[in-house]
Order: sequence, then structure tokens, then C-alpha cells
Amino acid sequence: MDSLLAPYHKIGSYSEKDVKFLLKDLSALDLEGTTESREKRIQSGEHYSESLPVEYQPPLEYLKLFRATLDEYKEMVALHVGVVAEQIINLKGKDAVLVSLARAGTPIGILIKRYIEWKYALTLPHYSVSIIRGRGLDVNAIKYIRHHHPNGNVQFIDGWTGKGAISIELTRSCQELQHNEGIVLDDTLAVLADPGHCTSLYGTRNDFIIPSACLNSTVSGLVSRTVLNKKYIGPNDFHGAKYYKELEAEDLSNDYLQEITAQFPLVKDEVSARSKEEKVLEKASFSGLETVKRMMEEFAIEDINFVKPGVGETTRVLLRRVPWKILVKDFNSPFVKHILMLCAERNVPVEEYPNMDYTCCGLIKKVR
Repeated sequence: MDSLLAPYHKIGSYSEKDVKFLLKDLSALDLEGTTESREKRIQSGEHYSESLPVEYQPPLEYLKLFRATLDEYKEMVALHVGVVAEQIINLKGKDAVLVSLARAGTPIGILIKRYIEWKYALTLPHYSVSIIRGRGLDVNAIKYIRHHHPNGNVQFIDGWTGKGAISIELTRSCQELQHNEGIVLDDTLAVLADPGHCTSLYGTRNDFIIPSACLNSTVSGLVSRTVLNKKYIGPNDFHGAKYYKELEAEDLSNDYLQEITAQFPLVKDEVSARSKEEKVLEKASFSGLETVKRMMEEFAIEDINFVKPGVGETTRVLLRRVPWKILVKDFNSPFVKHILMLCAERNVPVEEYPNMDYTCCGLIKKVR
């Protein structure tokens, strides 16, 4: 059986005690294109997963802001990590297998794993796998996990929700896995922040800033976004990614984990209090989609993929897409300082838009 599985090789700067990336190492390949040329290709029909954006290297001022943001919100992040971790333990027990969605889910998954280890002295297996909008979960990665943990209760983890595209993709993938492979998985996605109301398993539904959303690979184990390009990924391979070893001097991934982990003792009482509250799991209503549809109508946007709501998604638009404009609910919100700095740096117009569920929203420019 093992010979039929895709081989595992370590990739990235995280310890294997924290996570195993089930990804094929594509570091030797030149997959990056300029933001503008890549945007044109994507809008002309190339799938976004076939290439990579050039990794944004932030200026010193932005890094200072990242550190200040981390210092200000690390306790809040730790609190929501604890709230989600307690729910996972209650739902999945000691047989839980944590499966983060690469790459934004990976640092969150590690923090959840560390919280459970700190609180319960329980070391859960943790993997990071690829999921790609329109193409689904990496089936070979799921087969690998199922083979090594046949009785494990898989729990998928991501950082946040926007309009719910990945939640929907996960549900569709789980249905296909059951139909095609006989593998039954729980498609409930655990996230720190669920402003789009896309899941029932979350730390908060407030659209707050998760510091790891502010940077790219240097806070995600030096691993790129995941790649699914048939030129490089065979039928028996994991989806691919690059390991940016050349950025090791700038890597903040493990420092970030230490900063948040150190807060666990400070938030334990509040986590306990929240866990004791009788919480009826609210179903996912995807109410954020109504906001997105209204924006599409107001701004004459035809493609829903051009609207990226939420702090995390807006940050991504500014770091690796071609933004048209950024909508901000409240310019005085502490959660948009880095957004406003990036907008000024890239000369992107910002507009106040108070009537939305989200703190901000990124609109992608039509360049085709």
C-alpha cells in the first residue's frame, strides 16, 4: 500500500513536530510572473494555481507595522485559537487529526495543535494539504492521511473565511471523495474568524486582523502558495509548492508561533469561560454573500472572484493581485492600518463603505 502513496518529503521552515506539509517540492522551477502579467493570464483563462505571484518583500515601515500589530493582537489571536481548539477536542476527541489548508491555515493549525498539547498534554498529528478553488482538495494527500490514520477524525482548519469559496470547495471535495474513493470526511471548516458566516466552527465572527495574514511565506514556513500544473504535477504526486530558502534571514514563521503560544496561560480563564457558555452551533448561512452580491451590482462587477471581502482577503489582493479599489467600513478601525499603508505604497484608491459585514473588501481590477 505504501508504494502506491505519494512520497512525503519535508518542505518549509517549520519543525515536523509542528506540521508535515504534504506537498511536492517545486523549488527548482521558475513559476513566478509579474503581478500584472499573471493577472492578465488568469483573467484570460489560465487557472490561478498554474503559476505563482512574485513574493512581496515588505519595506521596513511595513515590517514595523506587522510587529506592532502582532504585539497588539497576539492575546486576541491566542484567545480565539483556544476557543476553536476546545471545540475541536469536544467534537473530535483524542483521535483528532488536524489538517490545515495550505498556506493560510498552516500557522493557525500549528497554534491549535500547540494549544491542545499545552492544555491536554495530547500530541495530535497535523498535516498541511492543498485545496484549490475549482479543482478541490489534493486527493493523494487525503489518501496519505487516511492510510496513516485509518481511525482518525479529520478536522480541516483555515485562517478565516471571506465569501465562503473554500468552504464550498471543501464540501464539494468531501462529497467527491466519498463517491469516488469511499472516504468519508467531516467537511466542517475550523477558522479563527468567520465574518462571512461560512462555518459553524469558529473563534469569532468579527472581521479582525490575524497578523499572519499580513505577510506571505515569511510567516508561513517559507512555503509558497500551492501549485497544480500538469507540467510538474503527475497523477500520483501531491500538489506542489516552492520552499523559499533564500528568505531564511527574513523568516518570522517560528517567532510568530512563539509570540502567540506564550499568550496561552494569559487567556486560559477566558477560554474556559467561553467554553462553558452553552453554545448552540450556528449553522453556516453564508450571509456575507449578500454583501458581495450588492457590491457587484453597485460597482458593475460581473465576476464574483473579483470581490475579496474581509481583512485577510483584502490583504491578499494588495500583496499579490492587481487591485482596482479598496472598500473600508471605518477608516479609524485599528484592523486596517496595514491596508491603508499598502494602498498608499501601491497608489490604490480607498473608499469608505460603511454598509457591510466586513471590515474591508478588495476589488480586483479588470486587466484582460
